Amino acid sequence: MPRPRRYDEELRRRLLEVASEAISKQGPQGVSLRAIAGRAGTTTAAVYALFGGREQLIEAVAAEGFTRFGAHLDATPRTADPSADLLTLGLTYRTSALADPHFYRVMFSGTVTVPAADSAPTFSTLRDAVRRLVGGPADIVEQRSYQLWSLVHGLVDLELGGYLPGDGAERAERYRQTLNALGPALLGQPPSDG
Repeated sequence: MPRPRRYDEELRRRLLEVASEAISKQGPQGVSLRAIAGRAGTTTAAVYALFGGREQLIEAVAAEGFTRFGAHLDATPRTADPSADLLTLGLTYRTSALADPHFYRVMFSGTVTVPAADSAPTFSTLRDAVRRLVGGPADIVEQRSYQLWSLVHGLVDLELGGYLPGDGAERAERYRQTLNALGPALLGQPPSDG
C-alpha cells in the first residue's frame, strides 16, 4: 500500500494565496481546483488533503483573510491616547488591505459566507477602541463604530478599485487627512490635528 503524501504549511499558504486571487477576480463560482492546484504547483489531491474540498478551500480563504486582518489589528500598539490609537487602527486597516488585497476583496465581497467567529473579533477591536475614546451606551458605541468602519472601508475600497488619484504616498496622506477630518466628527470629538 502506498504511503500517504504529506503536505506542509508552505503549500497550504500557497494554495490560499492562489485561491484568494482566483476568488477575488472570478468569484467563488469561478474557482477550479485543478487550475488552483496547477498554479500552486501541486495536484488536486493536495487541496483535498489540506482542506477537504472546494467549498472548504473557499471558506478557508475567507477565514485566512480575517486571521491576517486580525493579526494586523492586534499588532497595533495601544497607548495612553485613545484618539491616537483609533487613528493608528484606521491606518492599520488600510495597510492590511493593501498588503493582502485579494483576501480583503474575498472577505468583503459578499459572495463568500464568512462565519461570525472569523469576522467578529476584528469588529470587536474597533468597537473597543471607540468605547475607550467616547464611552457611552453600547448602542451608541456600536453605531459610531459602524460609521467609522464605513468611512475606512469606503476609502480603502475606492483605493483598491483604482478610483483615487495620486501615487501611494499621496493616497496614504489623503487617507490620513480624511480620517483626521471626518473620524472625530463621526465620534462627536474635536477635529484631530494628527
